[in-house]
Amino acid sequence: MDTKILIAVEKLCRYYGHHLAVDSISFELAQGEVLGFLGPNGAGKSTTMQMITGNLAPSAGRVTINGTDLLDQARLAKAEIGYLPEQPPVYPDLTVGEYLAYCARLHRVSKKHRGGAISRAVRRCGLQGVEARLIGNLSKGYQQRVGIAQAILHNPAVVVLDEPTVGLDPNQIRDIRALIGELGESHGIILSTHILPEVQATCTRVQIIHRGRLVFAESMQALQQRLSGKALLLETMTALDPAALHQVAGVAAVELVNSCRARVLFDGDNPAAALAACVASHGWGLVELALDRQSLEQVFVELTCNEDETTPAAAA
Repeated sequence: MDTKILIAVEKLCRYYGHHLAVDSISFELAQGEVLGFLGPNGAGKSTTMQMITGNLAPSAGRVTINGTDLLDQARLAKAEIGYLPEQPPVYPDLTVGEYLAYCARLHRVSKKHRGGAISRAVRRCGLQGVEARLIGNLSKGYQQRVGIAQAILHNPAVVVLDEPTVGLDPNQIRDIRALIGELGESHGIILSTHILPEVQATCTRVQIIHRGRLVFAESMQALQQRLSGKALLLETMTALDPAALHQVAGVAAVELVNSCRARVLFDGDNPAAALAACVASHGWGLVELALDRQSLEQVFVELTCNEDETTPAAAA
């Protein structure tokens, strides 16, 4: 059975004056996926989110939401999106019930189906018993739940969550994680966050953006393999040949760092001895051969930490 693609982003670009904040980004999101979208401050993450949700026009490129072009048929495409910005768009002087009824009208939920839609969102977001309370009197965690409820009221194909757990306590974070996981079973979710454990606990895929470009895109399964120590760092005195390394039994992939250094991913038993023999037989000169155990934080820092350049705040 083919997986349904809910978002297709093709060569998306955004300029602020002469500054290129988002540089030709392309990716897809399928139904049932939770995509963790990571990046340092100023990387272009929020700009990308705003373009995907139709709140900011791209300078170039195309976004398709559940088969509908966001530029050509904006109203139809936006109806397929639920969005929770970093600051939840809630009204503290309204009760939860009043606010959700208002949002249902904004989302053009018909009067006939409005009550059912509100009840379903309240149940899914764990808001039973607080419908009559003023939003301003709720905890930050419950206000986030209200924000997510308004995003799913119209049962959109795609839900975009921008920093949904910022400022929450550990129990509230756990509850929101569980909610995101439940939503991910029937929707496509994009989760933008700075909290790396959030991604490992919740997401099925990970993307990292840096200086407007995607520098990392892997499934969580592939990422876990990378983090589990199923890789060796290999450095040689002279240039190595990746094709020759691929011939070594057990080697799954070879990632060149430079001409003399590579990460060798493997399945099953550690092929260090066979790799050393390969290096010797080709006369490359072995400098280092060591197990590479990384954390997601290390991967993030390696891909995004460069003190020689700074990125303007406009790319946030």
